[in-house]
Amino acid sequence: MKRLTHDEGGLFFERLNTHRMVASIKEPKQIEIALSLRNQLSGVFLLTGHIGVIKSYVDVFKNHQLPVFLHMEKIGGLSTDFYGMDYLAKVIKPTGIITTKTNVVKTAKKMGLFTIQRFFLVDTEGMENISKSVTQIEPDIIEVMPARIPEMIGEIKKFTSIPIITGGLLFERTHAMECFKYGATAVSSSKSELWRETYGEEEKKLRIIV
Repeated sequence: MKRLTHDEGGLFFERLNTHRMVASIKEPKQIEIALSLRNQLSGVFLLTGHIGVIKSYVDVFKNHQLPVFLHMEKIGGLSTDFYGMDYLAKVIKPTGIITTKTNVVKTAKKMGLFTIQRFFLVDTEGMENISKSVTQIEPDIIEVMPARIPEMIGEIKKFTSIPIITGGLLFERTHAMECFKYGATAVSSSKSELWRETYGEEEKKLRIIV
């Protein structure tokens, strides 16, 4: 199977250079809002839906050239075993997946899916888990939660060059700016008012060299 990271994943990386907000969609009503703001978003993370509707959600975003990623622990009815992931890759065809689970990242990579591994950074063990994963598993991107400890982004960047998206507890634009200063590639948020803000080249100039 052709690796999506060479085409759709490549589009996502391109969009990350100019659109540094990822829309996390937790309710179907947010889909139309994200589509209306597609020229300001690098992509969308789907955290809503089930096996009966998720393909239609994916198709609408792909029809608008907006990279779409499925959070595997949030979509009802999707199996993460070999057969479930094979169905996901061949029938549903998202740009890629988000997961907290290392074994799911491994399977998705075999299927040619773009992989984003999510980590919750609550203690030093969380840092050790990130280091181990980026060395052994090599997801395409890591997502670090929550976003309100931006200094840790700089610490993570000391041992990996993998792009970092961060999200969680972002309430205003200045919170996102802090993340960019410490080296985040992009931020993710479920707050549509933050999707409307501009996150582009000017933030790159504010980064602290770490």
